[in-house]
Amino acid sequence: MSDKSTKPRTRKPEQPSKGRADLARLRRMTDAEIERTSPPELKNLPADFWENAELVPAVIKEPISLRVDADVLTWFRLQGPRYQSRMNAVLRAYMDAKVAPAKKRAATRRAS
Repeated sequence: MSDKSTKPRTRKPEQPSKGRADLARLRRMTDAEIERTSPPELKNLPADFWENAELVPAVIKEPISLRVDADVLTWFRLQGPRYQSRMNAVLRAYMDAKVAPAKKRAATRRAS
């Protein structure tokens, strides 16, 4: 019997999967390194850019089965990875648009 391991070797990925930050690597970088490697659209941000930023906690998603038109699904899939998250964002924007006027009407009635 050989002394060699039969387990497959697993290589630690050099870069995290798309959409996932390598936080340990990022913490080791200097501000200058981060700025140098940032995408062009992040250059020259105003000093107060993050001033009003809010932490948005992760919301537990509920798995469902949803029937949508084939062309709608195709369009969202063509937008790239995380198409389901984008579909959720569209539904949330619609919900927010419907809820906001209702809250406003209710507040107006209470004030009268």
